Amino acid sequence: MPTYDYRCESNGRVVEVNHRMSENIDTWGQLCAKAGIEPGDTPAASPVARLANGGHLMTSGSAGSGPDLGSCSTGACCPGGMCGLD
Repeated sequence: MPTYDYRCESNGRVVEVNHRMSENIDTWGQLCAKAGIEPGDTPAASPVARLANGGHLMTSGSAGSGPDLGSCSTGACCPGGMCGLD
């Protein structure tokens, strides 16, 4: 199932969740329910936006399997290696 990052427009938090490609998450309340986290003080109706990260496909056994590609020249970790390890 793909993994997506969403950003809440009200509180600025970014949350990662797994869901089907056909599912839509539009509000902070939906995102918190899917991620299994407490909404805190942010109203449940606050809009969220899916970040353009392409949706990472996670399978059982994918974590830690594969070559160690190191880190990119910025020294920061890019979600999904989107920087191409320049």
